Amino acid sequence: MPHKVTISRLKLADFRNYAAAALSLDGRHVVLTGDNGAGKTNLMEAVSFLSPGRGMRRAAYGDVTRIGATAFSVFAELDGMEGEVEIGTGLDTTDDTASRRLRINGTPARTADELTDHLRLLWLTPSMDGLFTGGSSERRRFLDRLVLSLDPAHGRRAGDFERAMRSRNKLLDERRFDPSWLSGIEQQMASLGIAMALARQEMLGLLSRLIGETRETSPFPSASLELAGFMDGQFDRPAVDLEDDYTAMLAESRYRDAAAGRTLDGPHRADLLVRHRDKQMEAARCSTGEQKALLVGLILAHARLVGNLTGHAPILLLDEIAAHLDEGRRAALFDLIDALGGQAFMTGTDRAMFSALGDRAQFFTIADGRVFE
Repeated sequence: MPHKVTISRLKLADFRNYAAAALSLDGRHVVLTGDNGAGKTNLMEAVSFLSPGRGMRRAAYGDVTRIGATAFSVFAELDGMEGEVEIGTGLDTTDDTASRRLRINGTPARTADELTDHLRLLWLTPSMDGLFTGGSSERRRFLDRLVLSLDPAHGRRAGDFERAMRSRNKLLDERRFDPSWLSGIEQQMASLGIAMALARQEMLGLLSRLIGETRETSPFPSASLELAGFMDGQFDRPAVDLEDDYTAMLAESRYRDAAAGRTLDGPHRADLLVRHRDKQMEAARCSTGEQKALLVGLILAHARLVGNLTGHAPILLLDEIAAHLDEGRRAALFDLIDALGGQAFMTGTDRAMFSALGDRAQFFTIADGRVFE
């Protein structure tokens, strides 16, 4: 059973519609109920800022600051992967460019990646319901979040690859085809790009294996997963050979990419292909209900994988998770969440939808940016 990482105290100041809020938690799941627009998702978003990045809405830091305030703050006490820890984060407005500040046990953190030493956060929001029918960029971002939960360095590799690619695109746009400049950049892109692609492939392999093992017992449909669009079918070869091939591919496509105004080959063009395993049907062609069930099953399988590989159950943020599920499937869902061994934050408009949780959860009512237990 993975170690249970739990938040015991949460405080907000000037975050979205909250002037101030404080929650004392006892380690059980947390259910937030209230009317639409009351601030349930805002509070959950604040929790998501305990991970690297811009939270589950990918909002600019200035946008989450309450109207009329100059900065926000989020503070949490938790029993984390390295024991008890205090984490504080917020907006730093000491210079002209607003940036995020982060303190761990009162000490400034060097990078936000240090957060992954203490907890892993996974989330599912209504905005993800169109994942299978939307553009490939959303699916890549989704997959990279899955990889990041196990490999924090993946984000740095992706960022470095994007910067190198922008440099190459700029040189090509300016018609500067000097091989001494381009070759160095393309070698860097190949090293980073193949590492990104291999990390994605490894994640999909691990996740697919786990989904196959739990296929018969899950109340949610199983998904088959495949990555396509970049060096398809070649990732069983040594990484050094893949890097050489990608370097050669970039060199050969310089004039084509210059005409297109962008780099046309690379991990930034890959797509995550998802199919309903039992029906052998593309997820995009499934019904809305089936797509939601596939996504829920995928998130839960990934949460189990994170717990298995790290020894620590992730904290789940599940926004409007019970909507559109019948009573039986809701009860099965809550049992699966509980069996993962971690703490989950869930939101909904009706407390009755969470009755199957019983005393396994703390219930809070949210109204106009205020919290009532």
